Amino acid sequence: MELVVLSVPDCPHVALLDNLLRTVLADHEDIRVVHRQILGQDQAEREGMRGSPTLLVDGIDPFAEPGSQPSVSCRLFRDEDGQAKPAPSKTALIAALFRAGGAVPPRASLPPRLREILGVDGQRRLAPHERGQRAIQQSVLRSFAATGRPPTTDELARVAEESSTTAPRVLAALHRGDFLQLDEAGRITAAYPFSALPTRHRVTPAGGVPAFAMCAVDALGIPAMLATDAQIVSTTPDGAEIVVMVRGGYPAAEPSTTVVFVGTSCDAGPAAEVCCDHLNFFTSHADAENWAAAHPDVQGSILSVVEAGQLGREIFGPLLA
Repeated sequence: MELVVLSVPDCPHVALLDNLLRTVLADHEDIRVVHRQILGQDQAEREGMRGSPTLLVDGIDPFAEPGSQPSVSCRLFRDEDGQAKPAPSKTALIAALFRAGGAVPPRASLPPRLREILGVDGQRRLAPHERGQRAIQQSVLRSFAATGRPPTTDELARVAEESSTTAPRVLAALHRGDFLQLDEAGRITAAYPFSALPTRHRVTPAGGVPAFAMCAVDALGIPAMLATDAQIVSTTPDGAEIVVMVRGGYPAAEPSTTVVFVGTSCDAGPAAEVCCDHLNFFTSHADAENWAAAHPDVQGSILSVVEAGQLGREIFGPLLA
């Protein structure tokens, strides 16, 4: 992928864009950035510069507003709150590159304990092969994906029999390892990223049936795990409705100012108890900050929807591969 920065000589805003590109592309040495100076209106029309600076991604201006014309004037970009800025926001740049099939979001900045609980590193959410654990885990996940609910006892018994074990024994091991959660009667209540109980996050894969997700990141991880498009309908802790459409791996939310708070309490226990309630969509960065301020016992970070989608992909993408 090639990125081209078009600007007039001595444009004071180029340095802002360059700094932003260095941050976002820190781990993407395969993406080349080229600078071209534009010396007049005719050249601006030939090159496609709609104000200085203009960023072209493989020859396309991802920030071009409808009706905008080539120009050598100063370029302004709208941030998530609609404010005019001399450079695009980090979130907008990441989204533009993601849509173009290039740079993926940088690894989300999360507290180490939260990364461990979520299972971001080391494929922690993928059960081991031993004693039929992975076979049962994947059977449970496929049942949720196909029907929106966990498999029956007989279905699990057949899978466990192939590994010369019993379903209750394997489920107990998966529960201890926090790959899924059981109630006191031994029934499956959660198999990350799915929930057997209603939650505020409902995911409908393309051509599939609706299913509940344990949290916002899990909801974004379901289409990645199933390699499909999906619609996510979620309710924020404040009662607002968020709709996220995932197409080609790219999540786009309505409202567009939506963010995801990813947090955990200080308690010890499975993810379902210590963090799933604290991973939610919010309609704006300010709403997420206000919620976090009102819950000082919850440690976490605010991510863009694209960053949270990448986090969901990292955690759940390998589970059915």
